[in-house]
Parts: sequence; C-alpha cells; structure tokens
Amino acid sequence: MKTPAARRLIAVALATTAFGLSMPAFAADAAEPQAGAPQADQAEATEDTGAIIVTARRRSETLQSTPVAITAVNTAMLESKAAVNIGDLQGAAPGLLITQQNSGAQAANISIRGLTYADIEKSQTPTVGVLVDGVVIGTNTGQLQDAFDVAQIEVLRGPQGTLFGANTIGGVINIQRSKPTMKPGMKAEVSYGRWNTFSAKAIANYGDDESWGVKAWYFHNETDGFYKNVTRNVSAGWSNAENYGASLLFKPVGSGFEAQLTVAQVEQKFDPVVSNLTNSTEVFCGFIPARECNRNNTTDLYTTFGDYAESTYKAPEATLEMNYDAGAVKLTSITGWRKSTEAQTQDFDGSSTDLYYVDRRQHYEQWSQELRAAGELFDGFDYVVGGFYFKSEYDLTQWSRVFGFSSTTPPTTFDLNSQHVEGKTESYAVFGDFNWKVADQVRISFGGRFSHDKKELFNGFAGGKLIDPDNVQKSQFVPVGTGKASFNKFTPKIGIDWRPNSDTMIYASWSRGYRSGGFSPRAATAATASTPFQPETVDAYEVGVKLTVLDGRMDLNLAGFVSDYKDMQQNLTVPGGPTGNQTITGNVPGGALIKGLEFDSTLRVTDNFKLTGSMAYLDSHFRNFVTCGAYAGGPVATNSCGTGLVPFNYNANRLIYAPKFTASLSAEYTMPTSFGDVSTNVGWRHISPYDEQLSAASLTPTLNGAGQATAVTVNGNDPRVRTTTQDLVDASLTFNFDLNDTKAYVRVFGRNLLNEKTTTHAFTVAGLWSFGMALEPRTYGATVGVKF
Repeated sequence: MKTPAARRLIAVALATTAFGLSMPAFAADAAEPQAGAPQADQAEATEDTGAIIVTARRRSETLQSTPVAITAVNTAMLESKAAVNIGDLQGAAPGLLITQQNSGAQAANISIRGLTYADIEKSQTPTVGVLVDGVVIGTNTGQLQDAFDVAQIEVLRGPQGTLFGANTIGGVINIQRSKPTMKPGMKAEVSYGRWNTFSAKAIANYGDDESWGVKAWYFHNETDGFYKNVTRNVSAGWSNAENYGASLLFKPVGSGFEAQLTVAQVEQKFDPVVSNLTNSTEVFCGFIPARECNRNNTTDLYTTFGDYAESTYKAPEATLEMNYDAGAVKLTSITGWRKSTEAQTQDFDGSSTDLYYVDRRQHYEQWSQELRAAGELFDGFDYVVGGFYFKSEYDLTQWSRVFGFSSTTPPTTFDLNSQHVEGKTESYAVFGDFNWKVADQVRISFGGRFSHDKKELFNGFAGGKLIDPDNVQKSQFVPVGTGKASFNKFTPKIGIDWRPNSDTMIYASWSRGYRSGGFSPRAATAATASTPFQPETVDAYEVGVKLTVLDGRMDLNLAGFVSDYKDMQQNLTVPGGPTGNQTITGNVPGGALIKGLEFDSTLRVTDNFKLTGSMAYLDSHFRNFVTCGAYAGGPVATNSCGTGLVPFNYNANRLIYAPKFTASLSAEYTMPTSFGDVSTNVGWRHISPYDEQLSAASLTPTLNGAGQATAVTVNGNDPRVRTTTQDLVDASLTFNFDLNDTKAYVRVFGRNLLNEKTTTHAFTVAGLWSFGMALEPRTYGATVGVKF
C-alpha cells in the first residue's frame, strides 16, 4: 500500500483544497419609534417606553410591531449563561443552530430554518449573514463572534435579501456592540472554570456626558481544552484568544449629527483538533492501530491520537458610522473594513499514523460602504432606501503531506505540488423598503434589492517545485484555470399586517433570497476551474401572529413558513485532474422544500420572575436531487452524464443542520436582599438529531442487462455524521452587591449539566477516512466582577 500507485489512489480525494468536506422579552404596549431613528436613540426609547427596540428593518421599531420573525437577545441574557461566543445562542431562537468549524479560525456553521453553508472556503458566501455594528462579515471565517461587549443580538429568520444582501437566504444575526456611555465608568470581571479555562474582561468609558465619549475594551480567554490526546499524553483542543479595541462617539449638541469610529483586533491561537471516526470500510483503517478504528461518535470523541497542530489568526477591523437627522430625512453612512491573516496546520486524519497533514496560509481583506436615507414621504408612508458596495480579495496556499509517514517533515517541504487560489469579489446593490398604512389597522410592506456581483478566481499548482511559505507569489504557480463572471439578481418582497388592536398583529409575507454564484476553488481542470456555478434562490412564504396578553405580561409569537429552495449549490465529485477525481461546486436541479412552524413566548409572572420559551418544527426534503457523479462500484453505462459518470439520486438524504424539532425553556428569578439581589437562571434546550454532511450511508446501483450501472440511489447520509438527541441544561446563580456607586457581582455557572456528548461537526471523506469535532461536555466555573 505504500507504493507510488497506492499513493496516487489515496490522493484522489486529497489533492484539492481542504478536500471538499461538504458533499453534495417582554415588550410593553408603546408608541412606535420614528422610522429610521438612529441606533443611538434605542436605549432612550427602551427606557422611556419599556419596549424592546430592534433594528431588523433598518428602522428602530418595537419587537412586537415588527412583521418579521425575530428574536432579540440582550446583554443580561448572555451574561447569565456565561456565554463565550455566539454559539451559546444555539436554541435561544427557534430553528437556530450555531456550531464551530475548527478547520478555520472563528468559523461557524450557522443554520436558520434548515439553510446552512458548512464549509470554510472564501470563494463562497454564507447562507446566514452575521453583521457587527452594521458591517457584514463576508465569509464563514470570523462569524463565530465573541459574546462580549454586546448590547443586543437580533436573530432574523427567513431571507433578508432586501435590506441585508446576497448572503442572507437563511436569515441574519445582527450584533450591536454597546455604545460609549459618554461618561466615566468601568466594568471588569474575571472567570475561571473547568479545563483550566480563564478569562478576563474589561470595558472603560469616559466622556463629557454631552457631546463626546470614548470606550476601550479588552477580552482574554484561554483554555487547555476538553480532549485528551493519548498518543502525546496531553490535553488537546487548547486555545488562547485576545479581543481588544476602542470606540469614539462624537455627537455635537443640537446638530442632529453623530459619528462613531470603532477599531478592534482579534488574535487567536488554537489547536484544531479532530477526533477519528474512520471505520473498517475505509482505506485509512488499514494503516492505523486497531484501537483507532471503529470508534463511536459520542464518548469516544474526547480521546484523540493526532499529531501536534496549531492555528494562528489575526483580524483587525474598523467601522465608521455616521448619522445625520435633517428633520424630514435621516441619513446613515456605514463604512467597514476587515482583514485577516491565517496560518493553520491540521492533522486531518486524526490518527497516530502520518497519513494526511496540511498547512494552509490565507489572507483576506474586505471593504464595504452602505448609504441609507430614511423618513416619511407622507403621513402613513415611511421608507428606507440606499446603496451598498462590497469588495473582497483573498489568497490561499495549501501544502499537503499525503502518506508521508514522517511527522517531522513539514508539509511545506514535502509537497512539491502545493495549491494556490486567489479570489476577488465586487458587489453593488441598490435597495428600497417601504411601509404604507393603507387603513387605520392595515399596513402594506414592500421593497426590493437589485444586486450585481462580479467574481474572479485563479487556481494553480506549484508543478513539482518547492514554494517558500514566506514568499508566495502567484507567478510561481502553473495555472489550472481562471474564471471571471458576473451575476445579477432582483430580490423583491411584499407583506401585509393587520393590527385589530394594540396587542395583536397578524402578518403575511413573501420574499426572495439570493446567494450569488462563483467558481470552484478545488477544481483541477481548466474546464471546471473556468466554469462558474450559478446563483441559488429561496422563495419564502410566511404567516404569523404577534400577541401581547395577560394585561401586557406575556408576549406570544407564532409563525408558519414554506421555503422553496432552488438551484442549490453543492460540492460534487467528478472525474478529472491529475489525481483522477476532483471536487467542484455545482447547482443541483430540483432543490428542496422546507416547511416549518415556530413559537416563542415571554411571560413575566411577577416583577422578579420571568419565563421564556420557544419551539420549532421543521419538515424538509430534497426534490429531484439527481446529479452526475463518479461511481467506483463497477462499469457505468453510456448516459447523458458523460464518460465515467452516472446519475446519483440523493432524494432519500436529509438536509444538513435541519433538526426536525427544537425547543427551549428558561426561568429567571431575582430575589431582593439587604445587600442587593440574587438572580437565578436555569435553561433547557432540546435539539433533535440532525445530519452534518451530505454523504452516503450506502449506494444501490440500478443495473442494465450487461451489468452496467445506469443510475445510483444514495441511501441517506452516513450515520456517523448524525448527532444524538441533545438536552442541554445550563444554570447560573448571581449575587449582585450594591456598594454605593459601585456594583459588584459573583456568579457561579454550569453549562451542559447533563453531560451530553455528541459531534458538532463530522465528515466522511470519499471512502478514505472520517473525522469529527465534539460538543463541550459538562463544564462549570465562577465569575467575579465589578462595575461603576
């Protein structure tokens, strides 16, 4: 098996970039804030009316009067959970999944209503948009934001293309950092928990309490990790992260103008550990010790065998937001810049044998500019109109050590055929969103967005020579292919809502979401590298009701939806290239139909006791998911797919990251005391099993009289990429002390108290091997903090 021929066989699924891991609250009755009100006024509106203010539609509105399925999570809710990043929101909103993808720094797999993008390549955009202070993050890398210095997070479910753009067919997570308070103050805390986890946080504010203010923050988090590497006898999954920055707010009195400049940087080092899930049906099992094969995808995940690996990540950013209230119109400008540098080694086979080890170096940079105008055209008719510009560039070089059997040899000296990819994106859009009150109780909402996206990609290999990782130039690589294409799309929406009284709103809407096309970074022939995949779309139909009952003590929201998913972009394996096979991104005919029901509610039982709950039911299935692929099980009959290919039918497979049922329930009770108060928070989140990769449990060929395959039926996804049922219980107890002008607090917390063990991510790789990442097991700790 160690011959050159065997190595070429093994390399079939490996010599492409990352080897194609994915195959195919309480709102009181309140007057509505003025349309287009700057976000700076939200806190004042909340304090004056008692309502939760959201900006889901680029306006400041009360939560219960917004005809959109939306969940708002504030600072107190995040702190009570001792949240580390937005992944702790999983289950807080109906139908929301957020899991970590450690093949990239701060990379998240986010799914809303069964729509997700489970990959890390920067040539494609996510399906769920993550915005920080109004600036969209253009890739999955960087989306797993720290849950620190956050004023509010809004989770918008369903396509949001009109106001938020092309990468929001599933929805939007809108993160708003806290604004400078414009007066002296500070908040600082330290936490320590299981796995030798330590964090320190601090926010300092200063200003004249009138026209200017400055805020600075620092966040440090480190852990030894919850895995045990028995080969090296060390803890694994360690990480060390820093997040720091400053924000300046300038708001001249009486001018109607405000400007806020924020600069920040994230620095991370972590161990991108994987757990071995290879079984006896896969090639790699023949090369690794017997105890490392046929392991389960629950308790066995936490024992690992791989070689040392390390990822480093640095991501500076800057945001400038300016608002001007001219009376009849309110103008907003948001300028955003983000850059990231990544260097990551990873032992992807997860075994003690050196079979597949990579070194990936990446650079990414994006600029965005949004201009908006908002106001009332006449009484009962308000609008938000604007334009958007986005530009990004990235490059990736990957060295792979395939069957090297030499863990001391760096991939950068082993691999003479390293791959280099460079990509560019440039997007323009104009949009408008309108509300027209056609009767006292009836309002029509309508709008649309025209998007133009231009994509470019260069794909090349070193061609048998060493490339210095510190001096990588595009000219050093032999081109496989280049591509350049443009995509245009108009995404309209229309809705109607009826408010028979101040406590009831019934709404219905239709909207279209759009995700732009592009080029395949893993293509290995000139034809496939230069052929673009096309955009995908979602038509979403939704009806809902928002109720405030029990004399304003309970909010209850219900929504039902149908999403028609067309031209899905999926990774497909086809013949071609130096290894025989290649992974490309293509469009799947047919698509999928997703139907669901959602419920969320907040009940304030007393002033000190609050209950919140949510449920979501999802029914999803593929339609006519038949695509052409390579079949290794025998001879293939001549058919419309072309030489060496046969139609594969995936209709029996589940959509990934689409659990059939999710639910949550949390209780918060605050008891006044002589020293302040004691707050107790207990939460339960239920997530039914879901699949994490479009894969193959087994194949059933349809044969003709000559024994040739005319078609292949895929019998569902591999069971190793399916999670168990998760019942996640979290709890915290916080003692708040009033010390004159200073407040101090001590919090003890526990997460995953039932000690559920399952995967958060799992992959099978073309019959060669399989691996996964694990859910954090039971953990606990304590926090001490002070604020003034």
